[in-house]
Amino acid sequence: MNIFEKASRMKLRFQTKNGLLAVEDLWDLPLKSDDPGVVDLDSIAVELYKKIKDGDVSFVSPRTKKESEDNLKFEIVKHIIDVKLKERDEAAQEIERKKKKEKIMEIIKKKEEENLLSKDLDDLYKMLEEI
Repeated sequence: MNIFEKASRMKLRFQTKNGLLAVEDLWDLPLKSDDPGVVDLDSIAVELYKKIKDGDVSFVSPRTKKESEDNLKFEIVKHIIDVKLKERDEAAQEIERKKKKEKIMEIIKKKEEENLLSKDLDDLYKMLEEI
C-alpha cells in the first residue's frame, strides 16, 4: 500500500498554525515562505522531523501508532517537496531552452537578412517576380 493510500484510509490530517490540512491541501502550499502568516511545506517538514527525531528510539520495541503516523506524515510531506522541487527545476530548464531557441531564431533571421542583402540586384528582382 503506498503512502497516499494509507493517508486516505487513515483520513490523515496535518496540524498547522492555520488549522488542519488534508493531504491534498499540501500540494497547494509553497515550498518556503518568508511571510510568517503563510504555512509552507518546509516548516511542516521541519516540525515533523523534530517530532520523529525527539521520540524514543528503540530498534526492538515496535513503533507506537503516533510514531508511525508521524513517520507517514513526514514521508508524505517529503515526497511532495521532492516532486515540487523537481517540477520547479524542470520549469527553469524549460525557460532556459526557450531563451536559447529564441536566440537561435534571432541569429537565423539575421543570417537570412545578411544572405538577402548579399544578393545581386538582378537576383532580387527575380525573387520579387516569383512572389
